[in-house]
Amino acid sequence: QVQLVESGGGSVQAGGSLRLSCAASGNTGSHYCTAWFRQAPGKEREGVATIYTGRVGNTYYADSVKGRFTISQDNAENTVYLQMNRLKPEDTAMYYCAARPWVLRYGCSPEYNYNYWGQGTQVTVSS
Repeated sequence: QVQLVESGGGSVQAGGSLRLSCAASGNTGSHYCTAWFRQAPGKEREGVATIYTGRVGNTYYADSVKGRFTISQDNAENTVYLQMNRLKPEDTAMYYCAARPWVLRYGCSPEYNYNYWGQGTQVTVSS
């Protein structure tokens, strides 16, 4: 069982930055995927970024955030971060941290089911 707790959301003006944190506890193992998803009212959930614990640099970003968001991890602290720069009003959403074991066929793709979810943290970007 894995527990995830997000923090770091808030309100910011367009062009600003926020850093989200996802602290994990429980049995994550050494080959794990952690992802950030977001969902805005009336829109489908979107996989924003993923990271694989087993290999440094193995990350994925949605096209909508490439070049602006950076996912990283501190394995000693069991924490994954999402640094969000040059924020836009369309980035406004509830952001969720999720985790699952790495799967050979799907890697850390956000398209494959994530088992564990945090409670979410709200990000609001005003124009």
